[in-house]
Amino acid sequence: MPGSLAKCLIVLFVSAWSSTSAHAAGRLEASVAWIRAAPPGSVMLAGYLRLRNSGDVPLTVVGADSAAFRSVSMHQSVEENGVERMRPLAKFVIAPGDSVTFAPGGKHLMLMQPVRQLKSGDAVRIHIATESGEGADADFTLSDSAP
Repeated sequence: MPGSLAKCLIVLFVSAWSSTSAHAAGRLEASVAWIRAAPPGSVMLAGYLRLRNSGDVPLTVVGADSAAFRSVSMHQSVEENGVERMRPLAKFVIAPGDSVTFAPGGKHLMLMQPVRQLKSGDAVRIHIATESGEGADADFTLSDSAP
């Protein structure tokens, strides 16, 4: 009997520990996703969205990809000596409960070489990747202005 009680306690401890570990994961949510419309034939578009970490641990966002574009990368507009410049954004961290907004004049996705001609109202899916490997998918709508 004492042996089975010990085994039972071990099972309960492991179950509680694994349940706490699973709850402590970060969870990325994407919303308000849109792509600024550009003239027909444009090979470069910009995408914007809000990312939120609804989990309990920090999340590191490391990139994005989409079958709708040959290349997707993260960038940030910065002002240097009075001149607005774009810089690649390799990764960034979102604290638990915090949000990061990609908006004109700040962070944005550079969407290079669409695989088909896109027009206002079209939607494309883009995957936002995290260091943990989970990430989030977002449906971006091509529009002249933010939703």
